[in-house]
Amino acid sequence: MESKSFSTTIEVSKSPQDVFSCINEVSKWWSKDFEGSSAKLDDEFVICHPGRHYSKQRLIEVVPDKKIVWFVTESELDWLEKDKTEWTGTKMIFKLTPKEDKTVIDFTHEGLVPEKECYDRCQQGWSVVIKECLFNFITDGKVI
Repeated sequence: MESKSFSTTIEVSKSPQDVFSCINEVSKWWSKDFEGSSAKLDDEFVICHPGRHYSKQRLIEVVPDKKIVWFVTESELDWLEKDKTEWTGTKMIFKLTPKEDKTVIDFTHEGLVPEKECYDRCQQGWSVVIKECLFNFITDGKVI
């Protein structure tokens, strides 16, 4: 039986259009250590915290107001002991679903499974990034 990839869900009182726009402003909710572009298909961006985290993402699916998929083309998580490139080849998927006057955001880091060395720390990190940083940016415009 295949392990389930990490996922989490949040609900915000904003339209799918607003949420979609906010997700694309990665440097305002994930990391200020951002370089590149994250708005349209085939855009690429890098998140780099020297000595800790490096990842390069490419937007491989963009369905306005509904879905965004980032594919990790390169990664190096310096704090890992076995395979520092565990994120390479994984996907971050944001699915947006309207619900009355709100939007539900289902986030999945496909390939981030419990068998991965980084799973525990990464699932904790994603929980904060999605449930606090992204949530606060969408709802209150609060930038990290």
